[in-house]
Amino acid sequence: MDKVPITIRGFAALEEELKHRQQVERPRIIQAIAEARALGDLSENAEYHAAKEAQSHNEGRVLELESLIARAEVIDVTKLSGSKIKFGATVKLVDEDTEEEKTYQIVGEPEADVRSGRVSITSPIARALIGKGVGDTVEVSTPGGGKSYEVVGVRFGA
Repeated sequence: MDKVPITIRGFAALEEELKHRQQVERPRIIQAIAEARALGDLSENAEYHAAKEAQSHNEGRVLELESLIARAEVIDVTKLSGSKIKFGATVKLVDEDTEEEKTYQIVGEPEADVRSGRVSITSPIARALIGKGVGDTVEVSTPGGGKSYEVVGVRFGA
């Protein structure tokens, strides 16, 4: 079983989602199935089939969350330091073509959300950045073609 690196914040979010799915969603879906059963013939009961599908989806996600939590290697990024980019680093980049600034934090896969500025440690941009420092230039292959970025800042912390 491979360990999954994750920040404290990401781990807490996984635990919260698991708790919600077990304590709120599961009873709600069980209730929906019971109500749909009361309507009679199950073979043509759309409410029943929808509730059973929701139950299947929820239970699948519960199993996935339990597995992620069991394999999690929680890393406190507030205790990290250094000038080289590694897991947990918040990196400020400048696109060398457009001069646009971007800031990303390198996090575990389960907590990645590019719109929030969190990129997965396994993403192409994170893999290109690991080991680099301020002043370095990185080439990243993206679906839209190659991009070139200059690293202008590296910090650790929440």
